[in-house]
Amino acid sequence: MWVTSSLATALTPTAVALGNFDGVHFGHRQVIQPILQKTGASGTLSDKLLLEDCQAPIERSSLPILKNNFEVPSAQDNGHVYPTVATFNPHPREFFSGIPWKLLTPRLEKVQQLSILGVEQLVLLPFDRELASLSPQQFVENILVQYLSVKQVSVGEDFCFGYQRAGTSADLKAIASSYGIDVTIVPLQTCQGERISSSVIRQALEQGDITQANQRLGRPYTLSGIVVKGQQLGRTIGFPTANLELPPEKFLPRQGVYGVRVDAPSLGSPISSQPGVMNIGMRPTVSGTTLSVEIHLLDWSGDLYGQTLTVSLEQFLRPEQKFASLDNLKTQIQADCAAARAFFENRR
Repeated sequence: MWVTSSLATALTPTAVALGNFDGVHFGHRQVIQPILQKTGASGTLSDKLLLEDCQAPIERSSLPILKNNFEVPSAQDNGHVYPTVATFNPHPREFFSGIPWKLLTPRLEKVQQLSILGVEQLVLLPFDRELASLSPQQFVENILVQYLSVKQVSVGEDFCFGYQRAGTSADLKAIASSYGIDVTIVPLQTCQGERISSSVIRQALEQGDITQANQRLGRPYTLSGIVVKGQQLGRTIGFPTANLELPPEKFLPRQGVYGVRVDAPSLGSPISSQPGVMNIGMRPTVSGTTLSVEIHLLDWSGDLYGQTLTVSLEQFLRPEQKFASLDNLKTQIQADCAAARAFFENRR
C-alpha cells in the first residue's frame, strides 16, 4: 500500500473514503467497502464482517506483523482507479486542543488494517490552519478534484468537513455532483442498539470491557511494539515477561491484567498465535514508577528482545493491585495464568 502525506505524490485517479478512521472499526469498514467495490479491489475482509448489528464473529488470523517497507510504485496503470483512504494528520482534535491525542490505531497499525481490507493508498492530509480554513466548496475543488482526481467518494452519514465543520455529507454530495463525482453516504452502524464509534470503543477500553470493544471493532484490540529490556524481575519469581515498547500515541486500555494472544515471527509464521497474560500498569508491588506493558507467554520460552509483537486483547482478568509480598504476587500470577488457560480452553 502506498502511504503519502503529500498531495503532490498521491497516486491518481482515486476512489476515496473520507474520515478519521481511528480504529478502523466495524462502522469504518462499511464506509470503505464502497470504494473497494467500485475499483474491484480485493483484500482479506471476510463477508462475515459485513453482517448487520455487529453479530459477526471476531477474526484475528489474518493479522500480519507490522512492517514499514513501502515502496513507490514504478508506474501507474492506465485506467486504474486507486482505492484510497484519505484521513487527517494530526487528528483534528489534537490540532484544535493542542493536546496530544491518543490513537486506537497509530499510523503503522492503521496501514496494517487498511491493507488487509484491500485499500491501495493512504493519504494523510496535513491538518493545519490552511486546511482547516477551507470552505466545503474549496475542500472539494482543491483536495478532491485538483489533487486526488476523485471519481467516487464514500463517507459516513455524520461526516462533516470544511471551515468550522460547516459542510455535511449531504453538502458534499451536492458539491461533488457538479464535478461528476458520485458520493456514497453510508448510514451509521449500530451494535446492540448503540452507535458504533471510536469514542464508544475508547470508553469500553477504559472500563476494561474488552468484549464490547472487540465487538465494535470487529476484531480484538491490539497493542503492537518492540520488546525491550526491563528490570527482569518476573524471571526471579518464575514468570519471565516481555516488556513492550509502544508508540507514544497509542491509546491504552484500563490498567490491569488481561488474557491475550501474541503474534511474533519467532513464534512461528506471522499468523500463528500464542496465549499469554499481560499486565498494564505501574507495578506497585515492586514500587514501579513508570507505566509498563509486560507479557508472560504461557508454555513458551525464548529470546524476544528486539522482536515486534502484536498482542490481541481477549479478556480482562482483573485490575492492577499492590500485594504485600512477592510471594503473594507470585500466587496471584499463577491464578491469572490459570484463568487465562481456562478462558482459551473454552474458546476452542
